[in-house]
Amino acid sequence: MTEETPPAGWPAGPLPEAERPWRLLSRRAVVRDRHLDLDAEAVETREGAVLDPYWVMTYPDWVLVVALTADDRMVLVRQWRQGAKAWVLEPPGGVMDAGDADPCATAARELREETGYAAARLRLVASLWSDPAHNSNRLHVVLAEGAVVAGPLAREAGEELETVLLPAAEALSGAAAGRFTHAMHLGGLLLALRAAGRLSF
Repeated sequence: MTEETPPAGWPAGPLPEAERPWRLLSRRAVVRDRHLDLDAEAVETREGAVLDPYWVMTYPDWVLVVALTADDRMVLVRQWRQGAKAWVLEPPGGVMDAGDADPCATAARELREETGYAAARLRLVASLWSDPAHNSNRLHVVLAEGAVVAGPLAREAGEELETVLLPAAEALSGAAAGRFTHAMHLGGLLLALRAAGRLSF
């Protein structure tokens, strides 16, 4: 985006000063990988400060699936997270492939592959920046209701996880008690439970 280019959704013409973006001076590719691109950018703020390097990571969009069964249990996974060096309890989810246009379709696929469950109803609850300071991608939160066991798992190499069923009320109280330790997932989980009528705020 250049200084003269308005963000998507803005009317044509000069941008209001409060919305004028930083100016990109240069970009150097540091890492190109199937999982992420890492660039060292030089940018100039509106006040004229030059930040070099400013690290920007380009990932595919991700999907988070908050799946509920008819008897009000949440379908979760417990898996190893190498960054945290810990086993982490979280909703299932995964990366949107290049050909994926619909987060709900990706959510259905990831739910089935990681847990063996399928859902009767899926709807997009929110699309959030994963880390707007440095990441280019979004996290799409999908509520999946009426989840039932639908077949065998189809986990990818490197996915070492187990399916966990937790009553929705217990999951909600566990969120306040620190049972869910992935900050980005916690926000999506609460938004989905609100959309499902299990929480009001």
